[in-house]
Amino acid sequence: QVQLVESGGGLVQAGGSLRLSCATSESIFSISTMRWYRQAPGKQRDVVATITRDGSTNYADSVKGRFAISRDNAKKTVYLDVNSLKPEDTAVYYCNLQRVGAIVSYWGQGTQVVVSS
Repeated sequence: QVQLVESGGGLVQAGGSLRLSCATSESIFSISTMRWYRQAPGKQRDVVATITRDGSTNYADSVKGRFAISRDNAKKTVYLDVNSLKPEDTAVYYCNLQRVGAIVSYWGQGTQVVVSS
């Protein structure tokens, strides 16, 4: 079973920043697409950022220019820098690992981000 461990969430004021991390010990990390999702209370889980094995990135329109996804293959860790936070960014943030060519993907346990106004 693939294990992903997120960290870095917390309570922050609007306009603040956090760095979310998602670490794994899995050797398939370097050949996997990594995604960050978020789920606000009562809402569906939506993807916010994607980074491919070669470092290409993609963002949801709602976070473009404010969030940045990156990866360190040596550390088997993906990061999400969340800046200029807004109250509507409040959610549980989950990382997701999907090996290239695979159908199944794996989830972390989530890290809570709360943005106060």
